[in-house]
Amino acid sequence: MPNPDTLPSDRPHTVVIGAGPAGLTAAYQLATRGAPVSCYEADDVVGGISRTVVRDGWRFDIGGHRFFTKVSQVDALWREILPEEDFLLRPRMSRIYYNGKLYDYPLKALNALVNLGLAEASLAIASYLWARVRPPKERATNYEAWLVARFGWRLYRTFFKTYTEKVWGMPVSQMPVDWAAQRVKGLSLAAAIVNAVLPKRNQKKITSLIEEFRYPKYGPGMMWEAAAAKVEKLGGRVVMNASATRIHHEDGRAVAVTVRTRSGECSRVLADHVISSMPMSTLLTSMDPPPPAHVLDAANDLRYRDYLTVALIVSEEFSFPDNWIYIHDPGVRVGRIQNYGSWSPYLVKEGRTCLGLEFFVFEGDDMWVRPDDELVALGTAELETLGLVRPGAVERGYVVRVPKAYPTYDQFYRRNVEVMREWLALHVPNVHPVGRNGMHRYNNADHSMLTAMLTVENILDDAGHDIWTVNVEEEYHEEKVSERGRAGGGGTGRDAPVIPRPVVGPASAPRSVGRG
Repeated sequence: MPNPDTLPSDRPHTVVIGAGPAGLTAAYQLATRGAPVSCYEADDVVGGISRTVVRDGWRFDIGGHRFFTKVSQVDALWREILPEEDFLLRPRMSRIYYNGKLYDYPLKALNALVNLGLAEASLAIASYLWARVRPPKERATNYEAWLVARFGWRLYRTFFKTYTEKVWGMPVSQMPVDWAAQRVKGLSLAAAIVNAVLPKRNQKKITSLIEEFRYPKYGPGMMWEAAAAKVEKLGGRVVMNASATRIHHEDGRAVAVTVRTRSGECSRVLADHVISSMPMSTLLTSMDPPPPAHVLDAANDLRYRDYLTVALIVSEEFSFPDNWIYIHDPGVRVGRIQNYGSWSPYLVKEGRTCLGLEFFVFEGDDMWVRPDDELVALGTAELETLGLVRPGAVERGYVVRVPKAYPTYDQFYRRNVEVMREWLALHVPNVHPVGRNGMHRYNNADHSMLTAMLTVENILDDAGHDIWTVNVEEEYHEEKVSERGRAGGGGTGRDAPVIPRPVVGPASAPRSVGRG
């Protein structure tokens, strides 16, 4: 692997770790301004969790990625990287599957009550009215109580409890109320009734009701494949199958990064700056020399939720118009089912569609370690159990595992992140964490991109942006907010709700904040 020591010395050379949305945005912004940049990606596919996986000509979107933002610079960058003819304007549709029926999402009162049937609907309304008269006392602090106060116990159990617990692997009763700020904002049974009768043009004021979005015709990975190609055309480097294993620092600055290929070849790449979108915990444990014990403790104490998709090929007759369906049925483990043909006809083959069954797991648990053929068999059985396909309809299947897909925001994460941030700022200020995993922040792709864009301005222009103020407001989609994310100027989105982690012993206790 060539070492870019011969690059022009009048501009700082930046090593970018990770070729997901944040990493490639940084690399592209640097390359467009003529700054030397080398980007290293451990995987063989660019895009991170926004990649498009290709198997035998089928293309899978990992999680479903709508291209919608109110951050004007990010929208302009998307259009700059990918020509307009490569975008499709797609209708947004998703529904909830429960007890053999499909419910509109967001909830529409008439649809929900008709599907429930007269008897259950009457009980649901009575439950709602009782909750309004006697709301749970903990509604100001507890997510379950907050939901019950807005919908009543019966609708809560039907439309919220099962899916939420599948996604996060913990009881809703243990979640704090600030989770409600993002997951069900603006909704109540009364709001659902209003939404059911409002003209559609007025419904775009609520995040979940945005009815159309842009989407690259070959999946979100198309965006990042194009970005990587442009970086290289502009003179930068994007190296695949190359893991950053050590970040070397001395005299208060990072000076080099050791990169190892899958064949085991190692290279020491000199660096004036390091932009990292690798998991923040991995960044800190890769420092050479290592940080003090309390900083490493904080890094090792971060938690993640992992993810796998079982993609099943079926006849087009089993397609449905939804981009995805939320599975609230407690009798199956699948949490959500993507219909890739509804995202784009270019992802599937004529006469067939591909259904992506999403399972939210922990790395190493019973689902994660199952062989692929067993997971395909499980996914097939669950599709049949749900009645979405007839027995024998699945033609073939594929499994995609994504470790560390979602940072977990437990009651210790803020303090852990603060310990790591403080140490980085004091000892290696030219190491710049960006993106969701890089900052262990509750970021969407557009927020991740913005942190990278502002970081490049900090490096090249000494702009002084505080990227930690990006994504700190809760009303991102409801109102136009500050787009720059400057310190003191507001953010572009929301702060993360906290998911409590059970305390099982001293290792789970919050770390003390100190200086190393």
